[in-house]
Amino acid sequence: MDISWAEHRTDKLIRQARRLWRRRPETPVVLEALARFGYGARGFVYVSIGVILMMTAHDLTSQTAGSTGVVETLARQPFGRVWLFTLGIGLWAFVLWRVLQSVFDADNEGRDLKAIGKRAGQAVSGLVYGLLASTVFELLDEVNANPTIDDVAENQEKARALMELPFGQAMLICVGLVILAVGIGNVVRGFRSDFGRDLRCSEKISKRVVPLAHIGYVARGLAYFPLAGLVMLAGVRERESAITSFGGALESVETLPAGPWLLSATALGMMAFGAFAFVEGRFRRIRPPRDLEIT
Repeated sequence: MDISWAEHRTDKLIRQARRLWRRRPETPVVLEALARFGYGARGFVYVSIGVILMMTAHDLTSQTAGSTGVVETLARQPFGRVWLFTLGIGLWAFVLWRVLQSVFDADNEGRDLKAIGKRAGQAVSGLVYGLLASTVFELLDEVNANPTIDDVAENQEKARALMELPFGQAMLICVGLVILAVGIGNVVRGFRSDFGRDLRCSEKISKRVVPLAHIGYVARGLAYFPLAGLVMLAGVRERESAITSFGGALESVETLPAGPWLLSATALGMMAFGAFAFVEGRFRRIRPPRDLEIT
């Protein structure tokens, strides 16, 4: 009697599991949802960077700007671990979308030289956000960790190791030039790209939100210039101590004439970039490949 009841119960659970499996969302639907969640996470990071930078420009906080500064600030808030976990999942979701774009050509860019360059940029972007996501989960494990200080120390250690190599100074200067090129690339994209092409919304909405992308990309590109300058200066003077983090380099702008105003303008640009990421999370054309074949 007991055995018969147990078998009946088991069969019922198996039938329920099969029904749920048949009703599961298709893989492209799940991937699209993850990509949109990822864009939202990126938007949160950049809006937060902009807010912290604006507060720094007006001496309202001592917190370092930059992505690691955002993570550190978030960890100190009520329910900080919940926020960090959610942000970490969102960033990994964005990394997955970057993999689909760069490796599996989710945007159907093709294989010409321009497309390969764009897909390579998406791959590098995925790597950067993967490192940030790893930092988020590392902070979840290490309660007393200070990602901002660790980031600066790690950058200086890498610079020291590089300068100890033959032609190390020249290589460090080249690293600065690469950072500068990334910044220039963002500025050029901000002026030249048609961001409305990838949005699935009305023309009226597109005209309202696309300027956020133009402003955001130009601002993000210009934000790389201080870091590039500090890296090249460290190579010329053989002083790895001159190297800092992305956020620390931005804050060095405050010492310049009209520095607070420059920081404020950069902060607004970062917030515009983050706001457009939210727009992409809602309206971007996301076409996950049905067959994951490398193209």
